[in-house]
Amino acid sequence: MSATMYFDYCGTPIGPLLLAADATGALTHLDLPHERRPTTPQPDWRRAPERFDAARRQLEAYFAGTLTAFDLPLGPRGTAFQRQVWAALCEVPYGTTASYAEIARRIGRPAAVRAVGAANGANPIGIIVPCHRVIGSNGSLTGYGGGLPMKRYLLEHERRHAPPPRLVLQG
Repeated sequence: MSATMYFDYCGTPIGPLLLAADATGALTHLDLPHERRPTTPQPDWRRAPERFDAARRQLEAYFAGTLTAFDLPLGPRGTAFQRQVWAALCEVPYGTTASYAEIARRIGRPAAVRAVGAANGANPIGIIVPCHRVIGSNGSLTGYGGGLPMKRYLLEHERRHAPPPRLVLQG
């Protein structure tokens, strides 16, 4: 497999996002504006806007409020534990939140709340892997790579556009 990396930028209501993908087309990075630890395209990365057409379309639909689940090949690089946490983040439904403790329980590691927080903070594909949906156990907004105002914006955006809960009649 080639180590070639590709990148481009995607304009959004929250500012330009840096998208990066490996040679297979799997998204490895989505950097938010004002990211604490921004990814910088390396000198050997190639700018290739056409490789990000699907991601751009899905992000546009997400910000328009018409897409609630992304369907893109993902290739985040991280430890086995981080990837387990990131997979659990993808199970938090659009328009809802979960606590760090809840994510730790979901992955079978209830005592690993701090480690879950660290893995959440290391998520290289924000928005698509929805780390913004993780909040404190008391319901408070906690750290976010793009800053708390951006986290608040994303959560409010999803709540506004979330489909109404389905009613199920019993009996």
